[in-house]
Amino acid sequence: MGRRPRPRGPVHDLVLVVDKPAGPTSHDVVARIRRVVGHSRVGHTGTLDPAATGVLVVCLGRATKLVRFLQAGSKTYAARIQLGLETDSQDTTGVELARIDASHLDEHTVCEALSAFQGSFEQVPPMVSAVKVGGERLHTKARRGETVERTPRAVEVSSLVLDGFTPGTVAEVSVLLTCSAGTYVRTIAHDVGAALGVGGCLASLRRIANGPFTVDEAVTLDALDRAGPEDVLARGIDVVAAVRRTLEVVEVTDDEVARRLTQGGSVPPVGHDGPVALVRPAAGGRSEQLLAVVADDATAGRARPELVWTRPEELR
Repeated sequence: MGRRPRPRGPVHDLVLVVDKPAGPTSHDVVARIRRVVGHSRVGHTGTLDPAATGVLVVCLGRATKLVRFLQAGSKTYAARIQLGLETDSQDTTGVELARIDASHLDEHTVCEALSAFQGSFEQVPPMVSAVKVGGERLHTKARRGETVERTPRAVEVSSLVLDGFTPGTVAEVSVLLTCSAGTYVRTIAHDVGAALGVGGCLASLRRIANGPFTVDEAVTLDALDRAGPEDVLARGIDVVAAVRRTLEVVEVTDDEVARRLTQGGSVPPVGHDGPVALVRPAAGGRSEQLLAVVADDATAGRARPELVWTRPEELR
């Protein structure tokens, strides 16, 4: 196992949007960025399967502390499904289990089947997945030929649109979908095929948006490999800009409230559901500054920090 790179110079706190190619794991992408920037403090906000491509949001430096907030948003995918083919992994990388002639399917029938998978419902994670059962990842059990009971998870598909249909013994279906974090598109492909009585699996997957971060602003992994550390950092998104795109933001102009936040103290309620970023606005030549991420505590009648970003000595 190779060692992580030792830091060279100051660590930059940034968010980088990467267009992951097919092949490397999400961890491989992180490792390559670590080598380029010369720092080990790099993480991502949501795994893509090795065969999948598209948006992988990578956090550098202290921005890794924001991962849990940045990963909560919805994901948008362009997916290609094969109907008439079933595999053990629910995608075309797996072992073929069955083939059933799908040549009788038409576009209208497929659209009706897809409509049943919009909205909120429970989804059983696939055996070939990173979900842990009994302290062990399901894909490890699957490699031993085991199948275990999995607890269904609540997911939401806010949009599922047919984008193309090619009939055949194995029918090809292209869809665009937006779903909650943790949704397995492979399983949707499998379940749509099951609903149609022919089986189905995922043929390709491209993530075109992760919350507010889109593939249009993403940098390719090859471009990162060719770039120097400063070129990579120049493509990054500032922490305040990233949280403004992801979370509700409340500006703090009171110096005493700002000081209390840097010390981990509670503040008056912010009046929003979920986490809220408290930002000290730019003023008098001072750039804006993320102070903390807080959430209202209804019992205490206060907003309590879930993350303190700015330390007292850093307050501007």
